[in-house]
Amino acid sequence: MRFLKTKLIILTGLLLAANPASAVEKISLQALFKDKAIIVVDGARRILKSGEESPEGVKLLATDTQEEKAEIEIGGKREVLKLGVVIAGFASKGKGSVILYPETSGHYFVEGLVNGVPVRFMVDTGATIIGMNSIVANRIGLDYRKQGRPGFVNTAGGTVPTYYIKLNNVTVGDITLYNVDASIVEGSSPREALLGMSFLGHLNMKRDSEKMELSEH
Repeated sequence: MRFLKTKLIILTGLLLAANPASAVEKISLQALFKDKAIIVVDGARRILKSGEESPEGVKLLATDTQEEKAEIEIGGKREVLKLGVVIAGFASKGKGSVILYPETSGHYFVEGLVNGVPVRFMVDTGATIIGMNSIVANRIGLDYRKQGRPGFVNTAGGTVPTYYIKLNNVTVGDITLYNVDASIVEGSSPREALLGMSFLGHLNMKRDSEKMELSEH
């Protein structure tokens, strides 16, 4: 009987450990130090050193105190956490989805990838297409002057010159879209890359109180 109980306990442990990340819904970065971070996983406060993994399956890969961000791995995928930003939607739902919560400013921000390069976006349903400044574009490696089409775009500061270009791919959470229209403005404005309707228009967008869910059709 004791042997049978032992087998049951081992089996239960294996089942719980098989995919701990599948139950994670919400993660936020609470504090950041060199090679260490305090991460809140579904309300549980976890202090992790680089290379350590929480009981929920969240592994801290690296920290960057200057950029105020931490890189984690969960469910075999890498994510970037920013201080004060809650990200969610890690459970597999078949189709790609991501859940966002607003920062204290009331704006929704999300860490994404453009052509495989990390980019921080501000969700902007008022922007017709993805917009970014030339500093971000150069960091990504976009040859927008050569490959882009010159034009103009209306901003809060007036009409400014821009370059229209196709991005090979844009990824947010589990969602990846290809050949996405974007606008590159010379200089440092807009400060944050804008996740506009050339990306959002292909998704379902749901608001429930402060929570925003983006999902594939």
